[in-house]
Amino acid sequence: MKITSFDLFMVPPRWLFLKIATDSGIFGWGEPIVEGHAGAVAAAVQEASEYLVGKDPTRIEDIWQTLYRGRFYRGGPVLMSAMAGIDQALWDIKGKAHNLPVYEFFGGRVRDRIRVYAWVGGDHPRDVASAACQRREAGFTAIKMNATGQTQYIDTFDKVDEVLARVGSVREATGNRFGIAIDFHGRLHKSMAKILGRELEQFHPLFIEEPVLPENNEALREIASHTSIPIATGERMYSRWDFKHLLSSGTVDIIQPDLSHAGGISECRKIATMAEAYDIAVAPHCPLGPIALASCLQVDACTHNLLIQEQSLDIHYNEHADLLDYLVDPKVFAYQDGFVAIPDKPGLGIEIDEEAVRQAAARGHAWRSPVWYTEDGAIAEW
Repeated sequence: MKITSFDLFMVPPRWLFLKIATDSGIFGWGEPIVEGHAGAVAAAVQEASEYLVGKDPTRIEDIWQTLYRGRFYRGGPVLMSAMAGIDQALWDIKGKAHNLPVYEFFGGRVRDRIRVYAWVGGDHPRDVASAACQRREAGFTAIKMNATGQTQYIDTFDKVDEVLARVGSVREATGNRFGIAIDFHGRLHKSMAKILGRELEQFHPLFIEEPVLPENNEALREIASHTSIPIATGERMYSRWDFKHLLSSGTVDIIQPDLSHAGGISECRKIATMAEAYDIAVAPHCPLGPIALASCLQVDACTHNLLIQEQSLDIHYNEHADLLDYLVDPKVFAYQDGFVAIPDKPGLGIEIDEEAVRQAAARGHAWRSPVWYTEDGAIAEW
């Protein structure tokens, strides 16, 4: 079996899909995307395809190592996301060729279903209590919410009070058994993260996410000393080499590699296994499309230290298209009692509606990250 072609589809709301075809008639789907930089990743995939056409798609590890080590400049969001989508598609091909779900190649599943959470509140969270109740009524047992807007290095306590009011309203409305994950999106700086980490303890969050930017991960040690809330990070880290220092630092409780950014199924499986050796949980980042989620579920199924899985149904980014729109059978992601069943069909376990993808790609998208400013006009973290 040989790889014959690559096709890329830029589809709403902000995704990039990849189809790799082979001379045997088997094809695989991947989702190589950096949100806001779809064109750059598409170019990186095209460069990689020059090497891969004519290669054996089942030699996944060899292809991964060659794409990584065969280039003098390596790593980072664009190159690793391109590799991630290629890796997902190759595993989809291999699973279909052997009539097995991908997780069977990693020792089989260790659980019967996978817990998932839903998003509420958008970038500027308002009415989060009622939204959380709606998610609970829909069967979810946990949500994630943004907590802050634009934040200075050291800010006023009225902003702290606003965060406490938002999170408190969700806790009061949903009760103590409901999971509340709080995403700071790297918008905080160390001083404010220490304050909020301590003040939020009263609401017993599931975790706080990216209290500081990943380039400031050394600050996590001090932040952790001020709070008992589990700390999560990792969506902007792209390989096992990025994660190894974080894991050995003893400052985090949960890592969040993104299977469309951190080298795909092959690399994120290795990252998860490294985390298990440090007694650290995994909650893969995935505010993306159906191929990314299907890839996550394959790794989740065979990863003992999985905590919970992010998914993007009805997330605020999904304008003009949503998670289920490109699937032949949307029921593959049917959520029940806060869980999703493990896909048991070959490969990634989903069937992409190629006609819908091609129609959507004709519309395309030009999604960009918002640009925020603080009150004094300085650029702020989004």
